[in-house]
Amino acid sequence: MKPFSRILVANRGEIALRIIRACRELGIETVVVYSEADRGAGYLDLADDKICIGPAASEHSYLDISKIIAAAEISNVEAIHPGYGFLSENPQFAEICQSCNLQFIGPTVENIRQLGDKAAARELAKKVGVPVVPGSPGVIADEQEALGVAREIGFPVLVKAVAGGGGRGMRVARDESSFGQAFHAAGSEAELAFKNSDVYIEKYIEKPRHVEIQVMADSYGSVIHLGERDCSLQRRHQKLLEESPSPAVDDDLRERMGKSAIDLTLAADYRGAGTIEFLLDPDGSYYFIEMNTRIQVEHPVTEMVTGIDLVQEQIRVAGGAPLRYRQEDVRIQGHCIECRINAEDPANGFAPSPGRIGEFRVPGGMGVRFDSHVYSGYTVPSTYDSLLGKLIVHRESREEAIGTMRRALDEFVIEGVHTTIPFYREVLKHFHFVKGNLDTGFIEEYLIDS
Repeated sequence: MKPFSRILVANRGEIALRIIRACRELGIETVVVYSEADRGAGYLDLADDKICIGPAASEHSYLDISKIIAAAEISNVEAIHPGYGFLSENPQFAEICQSCNLQFIGPTVENIRQLGDKAAARELAKKVGVPVVPGSPGVIADEQEALGVAREIGFPVLVKAVAGGGGRGMRVARDESSFGQAFHAAGSEAELAFKNSDVYIEKYIEKPRHVEIQVMADSYGSVIHLGERDCSLQRRHQKLLEESPSPAVDDDLRERMGKSAIDLTLAADYRGAGTIEFLLDPDGSYYFIEMNTRIQVEHPVTEMVTGIDLVQEQIRVAGGAPLRYRQEDVRIQGHCIECRINAEDPANGFAPSPGRIGEFRVPGGMGVRFDSHVYSGYTVPSTYDSLLGKLIVHRESREEAIGTMRRALDEFVIEGVHTTIPFYREVLKHFHFVKGNLDTGFIEEYLIDS
């Protein structure tokens, strides 16, 4: 039995298309909202209905809760899927959905509030025995008190915003002389981005990997993890390439990290899809850093190696269905790599490159998947994130996946805008990448000066 008859998709671009496709396969009608900047986008025609909710600026369209709720009410939907970004981790939006008898396809309001506060999530992790990076017990507003904590932990330290993500509100202080500047810069950036200047202090782990565990939980106390994704290839804390399984994670470590992820998810009484993010130290230790209470951009990586449709499972769970899988049903098969194809100019500091796409030729063949809303003639707006799509390959081994990704990148043609495709060609042939010798500083150390 399908969980809902009609769902509103409160997002845009490739994730809106991904949700529409999942719903069509489940026999669920979709209504998609769009801004003036997205008028004429091809994916709108795949929905059963579409509603314009305002001008290009996000605050007057995709972030305008009242307009989205109004669209839901006039279109007679039962639920709203927020995708990722925009309102996906906004507890006020989830609460308003609930008060309007609209099912928010995601975790509970309480889940979002508790786990969206990084300091509170950290305390919960400590309570259930999940390893955390040594740091302050909570928010620190006073610079001198924060400096005392930093001295106790030992430099280098990371000053980190309680709210937010995407690398904003984070500064590294390598010694006492740089601490004051890092402390105030992180707070100021967080205030501008998230209207919350609260920060806390963590030990800065040198040359870590960024490894995350995908979890899925239902409303009946069942939780499973679906293995890990290695997201170590980042630029300024923004993920660029993800893969699964991680070259650094063996079966024993995967089991231990998976158990930690499940323990935290159970302790939070969590529901739906979520991601537990860890730093993996070169010595094999791992530390919880945060939980993302939404579907991730990189979710296809997990789908390919497990064969489980995360978006459909997310919708089913939100509709009150129990999980269809037990932990013993989850098998990691083969190796998957995903490259985020952005309209950015790597030769110019990854500056955004909006504009009209001319020739657009997508690679194919064995093991190749491309999740995108883009087509020849599409105009990339300057208003939103520069993601054009996600090129995903899945093969039996990491070596084969690298070979297929190289071939796919060479086939890819996008004219009219600069893209990150040439950059990935360099990554995929780099000696240390091929050998799996990665950490979060890989790109800055080997490929660009920034």
